[in-house]
Amino acid sequence: MLQRILVLIAIGFFAFIGWVIYLANTGQKSVFFELVAAIPYGDKLGHFCLFGLLTLFINLAFKFKTLNLAGRPIYLAVLIVSTFVIIEELSQFFIESRTFDFVDLIADFTGIAIFSAISAWLSKKLYPPKV
Repeated sequence: MLQRILVLIAIGFFAFIGWVIYLANTGQKSVFFELVAAIPYGDKLGHFCLFGLLTLFINLAFKFKTLNLAGRPIYLAVLIVSTFVIIEELSQFFIESRTFDFVDLIADFTGIAIFSAISAWLSKKLYPPKV
């Protein structure tokens, strides 16, 4: 039951991010955009939190599943969110109401990295290695 709730949270948060992207892509106003604009570096903090939390939620939903990439384990969530982030940020080159910002990409990947570290810590707490 808890696992299903975690999956629903991950899906819901992804849908929320999709809605925010839709609003930004269509040039619409939102209370979220006004709040972000009122906070110093709010846009970068928003990128950090949105994609970092998405990484954490997907990690929880997939029970911290990893894949071997170049002989190193990497969370499946990192691959999913990183791919999504790259596509979304690069798509801004083609959307009139948006502008590509490399610093946004840095904030996205910093969030992914920090929340992956949190995931590693949580994974050890929730699923301790069997001795």
